[in-house]
Amino acid sequence: MPNSRPNIILFNPDQWRGDVLGYLGNPAAVTPTLDGLVQSDAVAFANAFCQNPVCTPSRCSFMTGWYPHVRGHRTMFHMLRPDEPALLKTLKDNGYTVWWGGKNDLVPAQNSLEPYCDIYHAAPPGTLPMAAGDRQAEWRGAPDSDTYYSFLVDRLPLQNGAAYYADSDWAHVLGAIDFIRGAPHDRPFCLYLPLTYPHPPYGVEEPWHRLIDRAALPPRLPQPDWADKPSILKGIASRQHLETWSEERWNELRAVYYGMCARVDHQLGLLLDALKTAGLYDDTALFFFSDHGDFTGDYGLVEKTQNTFEDCLTRVPFLIKPPIGAALQAGVREALVELIDLPATVEEIAGLPRRHTHFGRSLLPLIAGAMQAHRDAVFCEGGRLHGETHCMELESDITSAPGDLYAPRLVWQRQEGPEHTKAVMLRTAQYKYVRRLYETDELYDLRADPGEMHNRIADPALAPVLAQLKERLLTFYLETGDVVPHDIDRRR
Repeated sequence: MPNSRPNIILFNPDQWRGDVLGYLGNPAAVTPTLDGLVQSDAVAFANAFCQNPVCTPSRCSFMTGWYPHVRGHRTMFHMLRPDEPALLKTLKDNGYTVWWGGKNDLVPAQNSLEPYCDIYHAAPPGTLPMAAGDRQAEWRGAPDSDTYYSFLVDRLPLQNGAAYYADSDWAHVLGAIDFIRGAPHDRPFCLYLPLTYPHPPYGVEEPWHRLIDRAALPPRLPQPDWADKPSILKGIASRQHLETWSEERWNELRAVYYGMCARVDHQLGLLLDALKTAGLYDDTALFFFSDHGDFTGDYGLVEKTQNTFEDCLTRVPFLIKPPIGAALQAGVREALVELIDLPATVEEIAGLPRRHTHFGRSLLPLIAGAMQAHRDAVFCEGGRLHGETHCMELESDITSAPGDLYAPRLVWQRQEGPEHTKAVMLRTAQYKYVRRLYETDELYDLRADPGEMHNRIADPALAPVLAQLKERLLTFYLETGDVVPHDIDRRR
């Protein structure tokens, strides 16, 4: 290989829950590519957490190594500004050819992508809309039905004997494979593949639609007592109207979501095969991770929220295959890690100096098997202050289309009640504490209550634990409250 630094692949599916993985023992998950990597070539982190439960804030966080509060990345309409650091920019500035194929949700439309990538791959003409999004009238039903906000498309049709549903995810994966096959690569490259799947609407083509064994699906978390949960969840449930669904219907929706994950796993396998054929596999570091999770029927809900932090939303897949020569003990690690650990790990693997303060920690010691602990706690943030009308996402399509799929959530984000309160999660191996500004806090003993069904914030038996967690949260904000530039100003 002509390069002294490894190639980097950032394979980033959207909205993949951290439990839909075969290597974690889920009997319904069909993820043979990922399972095989963990057997011999990679380390997977069973307890990896995002820093915000929706797309744009999470992406801004894992690209900068900053928690959302550092620069106020709390909405879908506040993206990276030109003065902010970003991993893609760092790699490009250090001689990497950066190829970007997939969704944005990172760089504002009014700004150029040129600082972040050398090649921005465009889906070709004729590419099909994701998950039949252009045919909503066919699968949503009437506005007062229990399917209107379900996001369930089900099986996607294949046209004229096609082998796959030719949407933009397929276009970008195949485009990345073409890039890999193009020779010579005289510089190290970074492939950034922020795919849309398995983000709803829930729809997938054959063979992945029938691939999932519905009978093997793990039990779904039932609807809790809403009095113990954040008010936005009850508000969303009241508008999604899914309370009439039988377990059979829920299992069909969940199986379609699992099938979407299986399709992404297959696409990753095609990409790895291309690397092997080109002789680039050994010299390439792979980072596979999602930006956040999905309810997928848990608590009787679909989609996600912006200011609640259930594990199904905040726990994500995170797998790293280092380049050959790096110390590696393949397998699954139980240590708590965060997505902001991504840039720190990439920088160390690529041998790049740290040019700005960020809060990630390299995962290479865990990958080597030299240590089992990494963080004592992980954090996730969301919501807004009263009066922050610029954080209500008034720019979203719901303004002109009240029947928008996301209306059950967005309608609450645009009111000044407690539903969209600013909140922060602190999660340890055993406990989860959520500080909520305008409504009751949350406290869960995850060993006794892994489904987070019983809020014990007022339980005197946990008062000492609560005091410790509040102290830890204060330390977190003190440690991460600002960043000082690394370049020094001259005094007059």
